[in-house]
Amino acid sequence: MKAVLLASVAFATMAIGAQAETYVLGMKGPGAGNPFWAAVEAGAKAAGAEHGVEVIVVAPPQESDVQAQINQIEDLIAQKVDGIALAPTDPNALAPVVEAAKAQGIPVVFVDTRGTNDGVSFIGTNNEVGAALAAKYLCDNLPSGAEVAILQGLISQSTGQERYNGAKGGLEGCGLKIVAEQPANWDRATGISVTETILAGNPNLAGIFGSNDNMALGAVEAVKQAALLDKITIVGFDANPDAANAIIAGDMEASIAQAPTNMGKFGIESLIKLKKGETVDAWVDTGTVLVDASNAAEYK
Repeated sequence: MKAVLLASVAFATMAIGAQAETYVLGMKGPGAGNPFWAAVEAGAKAAGAEHGVEVIVVAPPQESDVQAQINQIEDLIAQKVDGIALAPTDPNALAPVVEAAKAQGIPVVFVDTRGTNDGVSFIGTNNEVGAALAAKYLCDNLPSGAEVAILQGLISQSTGQERYNGAKGGLEGCGLKIVAEQPANWDRATGISVTETILAGNPNLAGIFGSNDNMALGAVEAVKQAALLDKITIVGFDANPDAANAIIAGDMEASIAQAPTNMGKFGIESLIKLKKGETVDAWVDTGTVLVDASNAAEYK
């Protein structure tokens, strides 16, 4: 697998010499099959076209493949790219790579997931606030004391931690009972299997918060197979097109919209500013919006 990844990076770097400035978007996962990352990529490419710079997009084969992402970024640092917008799979593990880039004079910003390196700007969502908004939806639509579950993302990432913290605080704060907190690693198939396990042990479950739409849609499939869709309220996070369609169909009640296109766009634009010696805010918040049946059509 490493050889394939390095080959793809080597191919991408063929374009580096052809442009005065080349910037990298290092995503946590591939855009193919994931509308969220596809939108981040589209935003970065649009910014590149608008500003006349080359944008290289790389991603590990899975969001849990930390070493693959490290290898990709190390190779691009060696090619002396002009800047890196990075969504770190594991902020602690990627911290030395970020420091290596900075030591080479290559500006870095974090997108989607906050890193641990001092002085590196973050372009992304206030995930804790967004997850609290999802929790409020469940609180408003379920009776006090109802049993709910949280499907967690990767807790090694700030995104996973913040969404879990926001959801847990909101759900417990309004009197709902959290009976399961299980990692499903941002993955739809894992969301199905984890939800099946949760359903087996919690026959009175009334609500599920999936920390991203992939996991929430996996929960929808598991709940539908158990013929419990009319008894369990499911809320996701990202408001991707698949989730919007599920909300319109009545299979899923709500999701939290981010602005992934802006993450990619603002990420590249921030690098261009830094390359020019300009400053970028420590945190560029792209905002969150509740998406339910009333506005889901806007996110299809």
